[in-house]
Amino acid sequence: MPFNEVSIMDQRREFALLSSYPRSNISGLCKEYGITRRTGYKWIKRYEQNGYAGLKDKSRRPHYSPNRIDPIMEQYIIDLRKEYPVWGAKKLYRILHNKQQNGMYPFDHLPCIGTIGNIIRRNGLVNKAKSEKSWQYKRFEYDYPNDLWQMDFKGDFKMLNQQRCYPLTILDDHSRFNLCLQACSNQQRQTVKKALTRVFEEYGLPDMILADNGSPWGAAGQLPISEGRAFTKLEKWLILLNIRLIHGRPYHPQTQGKEERFHGTLQQELLNYEQFEDMDHCQHRFDYWRTQYNNVRPHEALGFDVPAQKYIPSKKKMPGQIKPHEYESTVIKKKVDIDGRIYYKSRKHRVGRAFSGEYVALKETEKDGEYDVYFCNEIIRTLTL
Repeated sequence: MPFNEVSIMDQRREFALLSSYPRSNISGLCKEYGITRRTGYKWIKRYEQNGYAGLKDKSRRPHYSPNRIDPIMEQYIIDLRKEYPVWGAKKLYRILHNKQQNGMYPFDHLPCIGTIGNIIRRNGLVNKAKSEKSWQYKRFEYDYPNDLWQMDFKGDFKMLNQQRCYPLTILDDHSRFNLCLQACSNQQRQTVKKALTRVFEEYGLPDMILADNGSPWGAAGQLPISEGRAFTKLEKWLILLNIRLIHGRPYHPQTQGKEERFHGTLQQELLNYEQFEDMDHCQHRFDYWRTQYNNVRPHEALGFDVPAQKYIPSKKKMPGQIKPHEYESTVIKKKVDIDGRIYYKSRKHRVGRAFSGEYVALKETEKDGEYDVYFCNEIIRTLTL
């Protein structure tokens, strides 16, 4: 009969013992126990060499595994994961690849992405909840750097000195390059204008900036202008620089999806792990992390290149002095008073206090009695007389 799985060792011992008797019929024994002669002689040989211990099953693990990762290399990957605890196997692979290209990789071959994933999983370095939240979504991006920047404040937090920090972030839509990560003490217009001026001087001017509807760039909560919308002084300044400020849909933060994703990455990779003494300490850590984000961290949406590989500064430079806009001689030119109004055809028309002291232009439309009101090259409202 064949070996019984429940008492397999007893069956093997019995077979080995019977086969050791003089004049034993090996073929008959193999037939009786339901095994081939080849299997029978295998167990006889093991019994002769090692006694009963030789009848135990041996490990099927190969003596040589050419693809088995070296323990030192495995520890190297573990250390890299601990250095970047929220980066997955694909990003870690790209980091190793970059090190190899730069001659900084200490081994002669790269493990594959699957091997890296297995290493971080079996060493308990995977956040299961975060992994389960991973999902694919359709991406959209502008064709060239500086076509569109996304700008927003990250949620504020308290520092150890009990003051609050408001991180201002600006991201290039095409390359995901972070142009600004500024630790701010407030969310006021002058603070944002100062930070933007520095960014414009370093990287040039974009064509458009996308922001939400809140202060200081949006006029949410302000009274709307009839047949138009309210503008802020920050928006007026951007119009003077020939930058169009566009706003996301109210209550739809996904409009600024790349900014939201960037804020999540900042939270996971820096803010969750550190406490900041004061604004200077905060800015110091922001600068370090920003360098890592732009130059080291592979970005999956960029084919695992880093944002710095995709970004180039704008050719439109920040002017040293903003000159007044020159309107065409054919338009009707009006100066906005302190209350944000213009006087035309015996009536006052409100255009917004943001433009107080500035000149606007009225251009007739194809509709009788209707005028578009321009500030520089931007239509700010329409008048119907």
